[in-house]
Amino acid sequence: MRKLGITLFILLFTFTLVKAENKNSDKNAGVSRNNSIPNTDTTVKTTVLKNLDKIAGVVGNSIILQSDVESQYAQYLAQGNQPNPNIKCLVVQQLLTQKLLAQQAIIDSVIVKDEEVDNEVDKRMRNMTQRAGGQDKLEQFLGRSAIQYKDEIRPDIKEQMVAERMRQKITEKVSVTPYDIEKYFNAIPKDSLPTYNKEIQVGEISFAPQLTSEEKKQYKDKAEALRTRVKNGEDFGNLARLYSQDPGSAPDGGDLGFADRSTFVKEFAATAFKLKAGEISSVFETDFGFHFLQVIERRGEQVHVRHILIRPEFTQTSLDRAKSKADSIYKLLSDNKKIDFSTAASFYSDSKETKYNGGMMLNADNVQSRTTYIPTDKLDPQIALITDTMKVGELSKPAIFTPQGGGKVNYKILYLKSKTDAHKANLAQDLPKIKEVAYEDKLNRSVSEWFEKKRKDTYVRIDAEYQQCPQLKVWVKNNPIASQTK
Repeated sequence: MRKLGITLFILLFTFTLVKAENKNSDKNAGVSRNNSIPNTDTTVKTTVLKNLDKIAGVVGNSIILQSDVESQYAQYLAQGNQPNPNIKCLVVQQLLTQKLLAQQAIIDSVIVKDEEVDNEVDKRMRNMTQRAGGQDKLEQFLGRSAIQYKDEIRPDIKEQMVAERMRQKITEKVSVTPYDIEKYFNAIPKDSLPTYNKEIQVGEISFAPQLTSEEKKQYKDKAEALRTRVKNGEDFGNLARLYSQDPGSAPDGGDLGFADRSTFVKEFAATAFKLKAGEISSVFETDFGFHFLQVIERRGEQVHVRHILIRPEFTQTSLDRAKSKADSIYKLLSDNKKIDFSTAASFYSDSKETKYNGGMMLNADNVQSRTTYIPTDKLDPQIALITDTMKVGELSKPAIFTPQGGGKVNYKILYLKSKTDAHKANLAQDLPKIKEVAYEDKLNRSVSEWFEKKRKDTYVRIDAEYQQCPQLKVWVKNNPIASQTK
């Protein structure tokens, strides 16, 4: 069910891009497009244009055009997927669902505030801008300004958000009792019970190497010297390409494109949004290093900047200091059993991700549930190697870690809270997991029951092309109107 929901969401998200493009397909026929965002092929676009006036479905007072369905399917193909007519069935199902929810939201006075819609539109625009390689490239692809495009997709996004808010209202009182969990579990055939891999709960106290002010001075001075060269007339972009240590923006002359405050770390955002177009900032420090930036343009709550970054290099001396601190905290915890690990983590750990969670690591593959049970095959290999020989309740001696994918080297003390061998699901060991699945099942049944009732009371008509879709049979069943066609 979750996978289906994710598929439909992706289709709905990408649809806004294609739908808006189709409106200006003739006008923008000669515009060259950036390959970072895939284009639809000519055959599919022709199909869309030929079917513009066909109505694929009606629910209540809302219609679904065939062009809506074809547009989403075109984007599905453009992403490199193999042709699959069933995707069109899923698209129609999602649009029927969305529009029925949105109509009920009006009746029940369920609203989404304009600022919420604006925030969601901005979020999606940031993702699209990143995929395109910058706002200029995105606008070239769209054939119009980002502001125009935002206005075009806003109604679709608002309807999606209203529908989701209505769904939340339908399920807001859903909960599961211990009886519900046991009943759900007992209904699973014994030969269908899932097998859970070996899992552990592991905590960390992390010690990052820190430079002294004196050690940082040479890097700040280098940034100051580059800023002086810019102020004296040298080209900012050329200096960024030569000296900036931000691999993402240096090749583009330090250009970060348009972004809002939430895109940047707070120190960077505070500096960028207090300057006027053309102004160059002083050198300032963030967790990434020393920067200075230039504001190129302001558009409301977005700013277009370029920057130069100088990253401090951590010395052996700073690593030795981190190790010394790790050794002293390890001795403290080993000698004084009254100090619990979670308290020590909140006081001493440099990891922002875990220190406020009692030092416990979260399962990165299931962030939404914030579970601390991590399958051993999903662990960082360095952590897996150490915890494999540890006993439950044991602390590891401080060891140096190099984060996967790059990042700052640091020392860690690990704590093994629990270890569970691979096994068939059972209530004694897996109650949190089973509770989550049982709750999800009850949510889905509540929504299905609501739709079953509303479908019977709502005018529904589905074009003959889609009436054989397995997903849509429930929309036609017990609803004679749904089988009618023009």
